[in-house]
Amino acid sequence: MPVITLPDASQRVFDHPVSVADVALDIGPGLAKAALAGRVNGALVDTSFVMADDAELGIITERDEEGVDIIRHSTAHLLAMAVQDLFPGAQVTIGPVIEDGFYYDFAYERTFTPEDLAKIEARMSELSSENLPVSRVVMSREEAVSAFSKLGEEYKVEIIKDLPGDEDISVYKQGDWMDLCRGPHVPSTGKLGAFKLTKVAGAYWRGDQANAMLQRIYGTAWGNKKALKAYLNRIAEAEKRDHRKVGKKLDLFHMQEEAPGMVFWHPKGWSIYQAVEQYMRDKQRKHDYQEIRTPQVVDISLWQKSGHADKFSDGMFTLHADDREFAVKPMNCPCHVQVFNQGLRSYRDLPLRLAEFGSCHRNEPSGSLHGIMRVRGFTQDDAHIFCTENQIQPEVASFIDFLHEVYEDFGFSEVIYRLSTRPEQRVGSDEDWDRAEEALALALDSKGLPWEKLPGEGAFYGPKIEFSLKDCIGRVWQLGTIQVDFSMPGRLGAQYVDEAGQRQTPVMLHRAILGSFERFIGILIEHYEGAFPVWLAPVQAVVCNITDKQAEYVTNVQDLLRDSGFRVDADLRNEKIGFKIREHTIQKVPFLFVVGDNEVETQTVSVRARSGEDLGSVAIADLSKLLADSVAKRSRANSEN
Repeated sequence: MPVITLPDASQRVFDHPVSVADVALDIGPGLAKAALAGRVNGALVDTSFVMADDAELGIITERDEEGVDIIRHSTAHLLAMAVQDLFPGAQVTIGPVIEDGFYYDFAYERTFTPEDLAKIEARMSELSSENLPVSRVVMSREEAVSAFSKLGEEYKVEIIKDLPGDEDISVYKQGDWMDLCRGPHVPSTGKLGAFKLTKVAGAYWRGDQANAMLQRIYGTAWGNKKALKAYLNRIAEAEKRDHRKVGKKLDLFHMQEEAPGMVFWHPKGWSIYQAVEQYMRDKQRKHDYQEIRTPQVVDISLWQKSGHADKFSDGMFTLHADDREFAVKPMNCPCHVQVFNQGLRSYRDLPLRLAEFGSCHRNEPSGSLHGIMRVRGFTQDDAHIFCTENQIQPEVASFIDFLHEVYEDFGFSEVIYRLSTRPEQRVGSDEDWDRAEEALALALDSKGLPWEKLPGEGAFYGPKIEFSLKDCIGRVWQLGTIQVDFSMPGRLGAQYVDEAGQRQTPVMLHRAILGSFERFIGILIEHYEGAFPVWLAPVQAVVCNITDKQAEYVTNVQDLLRDSGFRVDADLRNEKIGFKIREHTIQKVPFLFVVGDNEVETQTVSVRARSGEDLGSVAIADLSKLLADSVAKRSRANSEN
């Protein structure tokens, strides 16, 4: 008699073997209808899975993260079935779940068109409405090869032959169609109703350019139509906010083929960059960081000593001069150790915080480049803290406070915390890792922060905390990090003298808050859709005349505000005032100061906010305060300005 223990610790006893579906029905018809899969003793299984012995069971529904993944995986099968229904001769290859969706790669004689995608999606809906049972069949390797060979599925046969060991092969069937898969899957196609095909792209078989080019159809799937609609709205909003489009519209930057992955900053874009850099410089100074500058090009021997030449050689740009090999620095840390090594340090010097707005270059694959979000030339808000082991926890705790200040000033209030722990391949003793992981966990706990552990995701030299934030449309961006490094200081000869007069190797904390300036500014562009808060706006105000008679007054107002440190332009063009207002509103300028004869006479300006709100007349003497107050808010006050 199997005893089934549920997540709430309640138990149900049966006098015969039972499936996951049987238990769900025993609990209630509502759960039976919602059940997509089960978790038996920690393993995900189909609802048809039978338990003959005592077991712990959780019923998986669309409310569970695993349930949505199962829906997406099963929808990939639905896609493949529809394609082969509509396009006989198409071969299916692999179809995994990805973030927010899935894809499936196909071999077919011609390119799929947008019209084809519409037909495929319609056929998927028909197959869903047929509510075809989905069942798992186990075959021997020989049976599976024979079955897929008869279907002409050359790629599936290759996959089967490459599987290690002699274990049986898992196959899933729905109607007359079948696919090679480990599962689990939904019990029937009727569970798959909230999906959308999004695009088709090329992909090489097994990612190798030497292999055949396949066609990859992407899609998204959700537990219900409401979630699907919300996702599609979010995607549409993201498309509207695309930093490449907004950057071109606002004349912030451009990219071109002569410098792939490098940014050409225009005056307005560079103004934003400088505002971010100066802000970070001021904040770091207040948090006792010392700013340094290290070379762009360094002999390859340093990168060999640090270990980067072995691990990252494919991503490094190298050059030769004077019969020597050099590398353009891909990161700053080895150079920071060189600064630490100048002179023998004392324990009294620690913690030593060295910061650099370090310009780095990495030979990222051309296919991965994406506007200013993924580039080859970038600048990091990089810093390294040299400290003792006892100082790890307080330094990390202090860094978390620093990070929160920065994110809030830029308008981000929701932060996600993840602690990545030791990987299988690592350096250092288990005792070192124990202390480092404990220090990071204590730092998070001391702040009362909720955090998730990512086992095995740490760097080879030490654990790390990753900080991700959510933007205004709910997208998550991984930005900040602080990493504990036991390895590099020793490899590069860093030492300090302790209280007993003995030489010791310091711990090195790698930390960044923004990550790279380029990517962070790209995120800001999309977060604000170009409508930057006043302190970041490339042009904070424009003074506009109505007729030529006010030109001198407008120039005087502009000069006065520029002398006070504000970014103010004057628009003296012979255009109607309505035209000027519309144009600068499209450029998302926070304030427009309109000047006519009355304003000249009263020594005022008429103030109009970016939102279109008329703020009335403001005396010239008060304009600086108006802008200063808006700048001082940073991005913490989510006003129109």
